[in-house]
Amino acid sequence: MGCGEIVTITFEAVKPLEGLIDLMVRSQHDVIVAGGGTAGVAAAVASGRNGADTILIERYGFLGGTMTAGLVNPFMPFHAGGEQIIRGIFQEMIDRLKEMDGYDEDTKAFDAEAMKLVCDEMVREAGVKLLLHTCIIDALTQGDKICGVEIHNKSGRQVVLGRVVVDATGDGDVAVMAGASYEKGRRRDGLTQPMTLNFRMGGVDVDRMPPSGEINRLFEEAKAEGKVTLPRRKVLYFPTTRKGEIHFNTTRIIRVDGTKAEDLTYAEVEGRRQMMELVRFLKERVPGFENAYLLTSGVQVGVRETRRIIGEYVLTGDDIVKARKFMDVIARGSYWIDIHNPVGEGFEENPYSGKSPPPGESYDIPYRCLIPKGVENLLVAGRCISSTHEAQAAIRVIPIVVAIGQAAGTAAALSAKLGVTPREHDISLLQETLKRQGANLG
Repeated sequence: MGCGEIVTITFEAVKPLEGLIDLMVRSQHDVIVAGGGTAGVAAAVASGRNGADTILIERYGFLGGTMTAGLVNPFMPFHAGGEQIIRGIFQEMIDRLKEMDGYDEDTKAFDAEAMKLVCDEMVREAGVKLLLHTCIIDALTQGDKICGVEIHNKSGRQVVLGRVVVDATGDGDVAVMAGASYEKGRRRDGLTQPMTLNFRMGGVDVDRMPPSGEINRLFEEAKAEGKVTLPRRKVLYFPTTRKGEIHFNTTRIIRVDGTKAEDLTYAEVEGRRQMMELVRFLKERVPGFENAYLLTSGVQVGVRETRRIIGEYVLTGDDIVKARKFMDVIARGSYWIDIHNPVGEGFEENPYSGKSPPPGESYDIPYRCLIPKGVENLLVAGRCISSTHEAQAAIRVIPIVVAIGQAAGTAAALSAKLGVTPREHDISLLQETLKRQGANLG
């Protein structure tokens, strides 16, 4: 069956179900990348560049995930001491943003609209086939092997078949549909880090803004008076690439589960309520914001943590703080263990909370964290890789997620081309391929 050919098959031919369901096979590919967010874009580009017939499936009408829909900014650290430890596709994103005047080298802020265009260009140039406005509603399996996904969009329900699937959904949706085991939240009660609706204000007289200490004093004052009710200790804000514009990462929605539709619905509404509370506070009490206005908010609430797929190796908090190295390294990181309190203000009470690798050091992320136990022909990429609650709080940031995505896409392409499962990979071949394409593996 050629790519793009439409034929009628029975669902039983792919995955046993009670009864018989006729579906359309839309197409078949070497690699299916599920989710066009931060990890998914990098995975699809890497897969396409390595010669695999690749399709990228995304639920929104644009790519970028947390970088665009989530309005997350700026890039968190991607250096260890003086060494830039994350390069490859991530550096290419930065270079392309610069060409559009969409990146500030000093603050690491980037323009979300420019990022949408960068993602479009890189995916198109890599020869990746793209399906937007498309949801994945099931994984298709034969025994312990995943062989495709069922999708739904304006064209109806269809099947897409693939030799290798990369789950870059963030929540490990496809892996769980295929039967992979997972953990969610912290061990003692399953609670996850809080969600945040990012937003921006325009028309700010930044020259009159007081220092952060004074803004936080005013914030505490307003909280004591009951004018501000959100469970946040400080106002977290950043400059953007535009004059007179300030980015806020300050709302905090606690005790919510990003894998439940009801919780996500509540989080979106509560996030907007908190946002307007903050807007009123800023306009009424903080110099420089008197004539400011709400400019935009994220297309969706930002989700820090949901499922963590259990893989061949589980990255730990100890691995992070001890800057542990692995023979099967496919990405590196230096970000600290940043665990936002799941039940209130500040950081979680946890022995690893707030801890970092030694100064100038980086930790490795092993390939085994991308390989789910019990499911063949599947890789996971992004914040849902195999890790503990503590380690996930370090590796969930954009630069690291992009590096993981590049590794997953490269591994998927090599698996499809060589006819081996991701679990059977020659790790040295994968590492050499990544290095040739700009990755810094130390």
